[in-house]
Amino acid sequence: MNARNPASSFDTSGALQEVGQHWEQKILPELRDYIAVPAKSPMFDPQWAEHGHIDTVVRQAADWVRAQRVDGLQLEVIQLQGRTPVLFFEIAASAGELGSAPASGQTVLIYGHLDKQPEFTGWRRDLGPWTPVLEEGRLYGRGGADDGYAVYAGLAAVAELKRQKLAHPRMVGLIETCEESGSYDLLPYVDVLRQRLGDVGLVVCLDSGAGNYDQLWVTTSLRGMAGGVLKVQVLDEGVHSGDASGVVPSSFRILRHLLDRLEDSASGRLLPQSFHCEVPPDRLAQAQATATILGEELVRRFPWAHYDCGGETRTSLPMTDDPLQALLARTWRPTLSVTGAQGLPELGSAGNVLRPYTAFKLSLRLPPLVDASKAVQELKALLEDNAPYQARVTFEGEGSATGWNAPGMAPWFEQAVRQASRDGFGADCGYIGQGGTIPLMNMLSKGFPKAQMMVCGVLGPKSNAHGPNEFLHVPYAKRLTVAVAQVIAQMP
Repeated sequence: MNARNPASSFDTSGALQEVGQHWEQKILPELRDYIAVPAKSPMFDPQWAEHGHIDTVVRQAADWVRAQRVDGLQLEVIQLQGRTPVLFFEIAASAGELGSAPASGQTVLIYGHLDKQPEFTGWRRDLGPWTPVLEEGRLYGRGGADDGYAVYAGLAAVAELKRQKLAHPRMVGLIETCEESGSYDLLPYVDVLRQRLGDVGLVVCLDSGAGNYDQLWVTTSLRGMAGGVLKVQVLDEGVHSGDASGVVPSSFRILRHLLDRLEDSASGRLLPQSFHCEVPPDRLAQAQATATILGEELVRRFPWAHYDCGGETRTSLPMTDDPLQALLARTWRPTLSVTGAQGLPELGSAGNVLRPYTAFKLSLRLPPLVDASKAVQELKALLEDNAPYQARVTFEGEGSATGWNAPGMAPWFEQAVRQASRDGFGADCGYIGQGGTIPLMNMLSKGFPKAQMMVCGVLGPKSNAHGPNEFLHVPYAKRLTVAVAQVIAQMP
């Protein structure tokens, strides 16, 4: 089972050259067009169907895939009633130039998504979310790195296998358009396509990150997420603060009190013990190795605020400057973020009024092994029960996803990613947990428990997915494309 096909001798040097040209001539022009379309995920654009932006990027990607004329490829756009569309393609197994048998009935699944996060504020003056700009090897714009490039890089990897006339297994691609909303549309498609997916032996997910741009990085865990809107209402309408304050409680103060039930505001530690879990020994060992590789970069990678204080320039400080603790904090510990607010007027429009309500949008990142659905139920009870002053308190969940811990690596897969990193980057492969969430991975691990998981991506230092000045690191994306092709070529 673990024997390698002698015909699968991968030419990394030639691949770097060919794939590099493929990116320059065929992929970058398409990604520019993709970035220009505000294809926001349904959570951020409820009228997505009427606006047509998601349909546009799916059609553009489909047209490009067909234009590549990859031998044995069949493609279709599938859309279930009332759901966002998916792009699905199949590529038959090939015996390669020497006519040796391709891999058995196992399939490689290539995953990505085309929906995007909203604009956000703070973009550099000459940049913008829907304005593609290529500068010093970085393609700026929303969605290019997260992760509109995936379908294009995936097909480029396949094309390289075909160019080298190597034997390869059957491959399928599943590109969704609901990932940034929690992938709530994805499971129905997986159910419909289950027979066509086949016996998945390797998943290539191109929606993750990289610790640096110097080596191949494989993601070993993903945090889960429990999100929703917490609203506190004390009045039916706003009243003069001079008349009412001191008698009418502030909805903002009550909301702060409720959050104190959840989080220690001094340290940021989540208080419910059920939101925590033990870090498995193998993941802890990997984290220690990664912390040694990345060191201070784990903290320095973020755009910390600089400001003047009495003639002295100061910089905001992290919660910890210990590389290992920083890595564990963003991958294996729960963290609360307030990502939006309602009921608060703009500063220029804020009068002396005691507002009727305050609402916060909460994003609770959960450790990989914590059940998200149970966490949402506990979160709702914790925040809503015994409201101060009998204020009207509601917590409305907006989707949740349990995290993911990668299965053990088969010997062939561990060797393949190590060799791909050494050949393509000149350094050993790195292993890293990610703080983000990819709901599909947990679904696939349950559906295909024996599949190897090559979860990787281009979101390295300062790439700033979801935020201002998001960029795709083009040189890294080229090498990652080659690494994907090389690993697929080594599949037993």
